[in-house]
Amino acid sequence: MTTYGTIPTSSSPAGTSVSLEYISRAKERLKEGLGTRRPWREMFELHHFNLPKSFSDAVARVGTNIAYFRMNYAIVVLLIVFLSLLWHPISLIVFVAMMAVWLFLYFLRDEPLVVSGRVITDRVVLIVLAVATIAVLLLTHATSNIVGALAVGVVVVLIHGAMRKTDDLFSDEEAAGGLLRSSSGPSSSS
Repeated sequence: MTTYGTIPTSSSPAGTSVSLEYISRAKERLKEGLGTRRPWREMFELHHFNLPKSFSDAVARVGTNIAYFRMNYAIVVLLIVFLSLLWHPISLIVFVAMMAVWLFLYFLRDEPLVVSGRVITDRVVLIVLAVATIAVLLLTHATSNIVGALAVGVVVVLIHGAMRKTDDLFSDEEAAGGLLRSSSGPSSSS
């Protein structure tokens, strides 16, 4: 009763700073994850498209493009699944809830996940979350929409991957190595 009207000195300011720190770390992790996304303009420049010369050329292009544009492709497939669920509001709510679970258990974790004193690897978390997401979405009776959307997403990725030339695609390490080699080559001969 004597504390009525006094200024609290409890952990509310510290709690606020902890939550702000968590939010800033979450934003940094999201930026790092989305940092592997390539510019959309680079993905859709028309002069980089042509028909592959052979089936093996198409397969090689798909592999290279998937490795280079993997985050972009994941965004495209997720967007297609999201759009397919617009007419199934329960499935859409479940999809958004599972995305939140993915964010907290996979993307925004700073430390390894520990269950019953055992460290769970990221690969196990990825597999369990993927299976759980598919199972929960299929329980919402939107199976045909989900399977159709995933099929459309895979077809879109395969068509783009086969049609986009890979001559100009270099990872950051390859580009840096190429620049270092070309700049060190002439200087060693001079």
